[in-house]
Amino acid sequence: MDNATYGYMNDCTPLTNCKSGRKAGGSTVVNMSQAGKKPPNDYLIWSLCNTLYVNFCCLGFMALIYSIKARDQKTLGDLRAAQECSDKAKWYNILASGWNLLIPLLVLGLLVLLVVHLGSSEGTFDFFGEDGFQSFMKLFSR
Repeated sequence: MDNATYGYMNDCTPLTNCKSGRKAGGSTVVNMSQAGKKPPNDYLIWSLCNTLYVNFCCLGFMALIYSIKARDQKTLGDLRAAQECSDKAKWYNILASGWNLLIPLLVLGLLVLLVVHLGSSEGTFDFFGEDGFQSFMKLFSR
């Protein structure tokens, strides 16, 4: 390609300091209506962590989908749709994080109860026998 393809004179090429071959430009209008607004967060890293860890009922995966949608809408310039997807991603992340914390805490609590019960003088391994239900309920009556 030569300089004529781009509409420059032969002695003036792009990225040079030649002003003689260029015409004076008109005014430039910049739309500043979105200048004061901060673009919405997409929560992508949080969604990735929730997707890779436990991911109960695919809540982390749903958060990841809405995070990617929020990022795409923000790139396209549709801040209203990006905000909606961002809000959904945030709530799916909150739910997924809650489950991700609740499940290990429940397992830890059950292990502590089991150790306390087996360490007591009246602990027994007969959970499903004749008195299994009564011995199980004694765990919670203390």
